[in-house]
Amino acid sequence: MKIGRWARWLLAASPFMLAGCGNFWQNPYTGSSGCTTNCPTTASGNFYVVDEETDQIAAYNIASGGTLTAISGSPYTLSAKPFSIAIAPGGGFLYVGTAAGIYLYTVDSSTGELTLANNGSVISTDLASTMQMDPSGSWLVESGPDLAAIYAISIDSSTGVLASNTEEHFNLPAATVQQLNISSDGAHVFVAMGSNGTAVVPFNSSDTDPFGTTYTHIPVKGNGGSALSVAIDPQNRVFYVGETLATTGTDPGGLRVFNYASLTSTLSELSGSPYATQGLQPAAILPDSTGAYVYVANGLGTGTAGNIAEFTLSTTSSTVSGLTAGSTVAVGTEPAGLAEDSSNTYVLAVSSGGNPDLSAFSFDATTLGKLDSVLTASTGTDPVSASAIVAAP
Repeated sequence: MKIGRWARWLLAASPFMLAGCGNFWQNPYTGSSGCTTNCPTTASGNFYVVDEETDQIAAYNIASGGTLTAISGSPYTLSAKPFSIAIAPGGGFLYVGTAAGIYLYTVDSSTGELTLANNGSVISTDLASTMQMDPSGSWLVESGPDLAAIYAISIDSSTGVLASNTEEHFNLPAATVQQLNISSDGAHVFVAMGSNGTAVVPFNSSDTDPFGTTYTHIPVKGNGGSALSVAIDPQNRVFYVGETLATTGTDPGGLRVFNYASLTSTLSELSGSPYATQGLQPAAILPDSTGAYVYVANGLGTGTAGNIAEFTLSTTSSTVSGLTAGSTVAVGTEPAGLAEDSSNTYVLAVSSGGNPDLSAFSFDATTLGKLDSVLTASTGTDPVSASAIVAAP
């Protein structure tokens, strides 16, 4: 997301706004499919998309054969403009950050349907533009615009509601938080802070204040660059930072790769990093579930379709020695989020500029790591600004 958009969003947002849904030329809620050959025979898990302009959550799964199917009740209308979304590790609770605060939904384990919880009230009045649950399910970590801090909200993992009314926080050197992510071992929170680089904050879910007392600061690579996205290898071997102006050439977006273990000693960046992502704005990074590949969603400007670039990790034993660039696939304008579904069959992408809002890909059976298009779809009455996505675990 671009910080410059916040002024317009906040002026337009109201806790009392209600939005209905209309019909687009291709009804996004009755299913659509672009898959005609070599279609996956595995159905996807459930996934959820935030539509900012229409104040809705669109909920889907993909049937065997590649047909997009709306979950019953979708789209879910919100009473305030949404900005972010997160799901509990067990999949039973969904959190949506809006202009009015953070709402809690329970998730039906068999159907994926959502039910507004906590008597319809927010669990926090924070305006969270980025958030994630920690692996223990005990803390919802979040931040928002103009906040020089990240916050940890204590959660009762059995009910999804607050376990304490006290929020813990960690002060950051900048109020330009773009995105945060938590390592799978729950030991660090990674925060992309735009032109101020990246902060890595120690985290311990068992402490009453889970944040450490110090942090690691990673300045941006290129002059005038900006850290937009962060992600961590599922095996905690490396972590990734997506930056603008990190490389040279026409599309200078770059993927920086660091050794995760070096956070406890002297931080080391892989030889060859940063890797050119073939875009301007590396807005989202997705390591696949095996850790063998990593995908970067790139923006190429407001009037141009974006892409997803694939990289294959070179490994020796448990050590990552480098990345090899593979192919790219087209997505919509201004891609904003990536997810892999729970069946590990589909890579899902949303684009805030639309054309299309949602893209789904399967893994090519012949060329490992390559993505094959399965479908594209609108997630509402365009323009919807589909800007965040989360998949059920």
